[in-house]
Amino acid sequence: MKWTSVLSEQPILEDAIAECGVAIKSSVGDADLDLAVTFISPHYEDSYDRVADLMAGSLGAKHVFGCSGGGVIGDGREIEQRPGLSITAAVLPDVDIRPVHLQVDGLPDLDAGPDKWVDLFGVAPERDPHFVMLADPYSFPVQNLLMGMDYAYPKATKIGGLASGASREGGNALFLDGEVLRSGAIGLALDGNITVDTVVAQGCRPIGKPMRISKSERNMLLELDDVPPMEVLRDMLKTLPDRDQDLIRHSLFLGVVMDELIDNPVQGDFLIRNVVGMDQSTGALAIGEMLKEGQLVQFHLRDAETSADDLTAVLSRYADEHRENDIPGALLFSCLGRGEYLYGKPNHDTDLFRDKLGDVPLGGFFCNGEIGQVSGTTFLHGYTSSFGLFRPKL
Repeated sequence: MKWTSVLSEQPILEDAIAECGVAIKSSVGDADLDLAVTFISPHYEDSYDRVADLMAGSLGAKHVFGCSGGGVIGDGREIEQRPGLSITAAVLPDVDIRPVHLQVDGLPDLDAGPDKWVDLFGVAPERDPHFVMLADPYSFPVQNLLMGMDYAYPKATKIGGLASGASREGGNALFLDGEVLRSGAIGLALDGNITVDTVVAQGCRPIGKPMRISKSERNMLLELDDVPPMEVLRDMLKTLPDRDQDLIRHSLFLGVVMDELIDNPVQGDFLIRNVVGMDQSTGALAIGEMLKEGQLVQFHLRDAETSADDLTAVLSRYADEHRENDIPGALLFSCLGRGEYLYGKPNHDTDLFRDKLGDVPLGGFFCNGEIGQVSGTTFLHGYTSSFGLFRPKL
């Protein structure tokens, strides 16, 4: 298994793909490419329809997979607010790659059995597949897809993101082999001699202590340990340092422990969701997630420093747990709200990745939503960096 990631800032798409092609061939030699993952900034929008032909001419990869991105990541660098083309190419011996294009009217009902979802992807769960998914945010119900995939493939890794760069329906592009698509979702099912690990950094840190939901209604948080949540926050505010008191007013989130067996959660165990509203009369909070009584939750804060600390923690933990494993390649699906907008400098997440894991070929893009797993369940996130790390199974 061999991966390489390259990047071009040539202003003309044909020149950018040609430049990347030369660099890739220099890296992999005469080996036939099994996969080329490409992300293309909207500065090339007028040439989206030529991507398939240009990629075929320059690379000749068996499978092309990618989408438009408001920013792109390649060769361990992040390109934002200017033209950029990223191609991450792989030679994958003994790996079976199954591409799929999905439209909303072809999805099974949510009450359909797992066999309907298996039919959709054409790969049996017993083959131990892993999935990389991309979708257009304007035309496809990603949450429904992820629920169905978890139902049919509970042990499979799922990673990916929502195409970005456009502010209107039909403006984004999905690239799948010889097609350029303007709606729906695309995916790759990978099985055989391949394993995909995930690292999901949600950019938050906990404050206060974990508490149980004692009363809730749909997404309304009514009581924590029999106390209205706003009263919990008022009491907590008195104990917080000045910096956190300021953050709690505009960067407050709720972390929900999704695994009922976890009693002492650490970073990575929480699904981070927005606090979307407050009811002063009852002390209730509206949360961007359906809640259940008995769930363990904890309030969280987010800013640049917190986000950097969180990413450091999850990457360090992964590096410690996989010191014996060679990681040939990786993909990063990062939120448009991260990057220079959050950190005030380029290449923050990619530099930290290299610092913790070494010179692993890393490509990706800045998404309108990131797909990643928390405690074995797949979610659509925001403000997150979701990494997929690819290595041989054997």
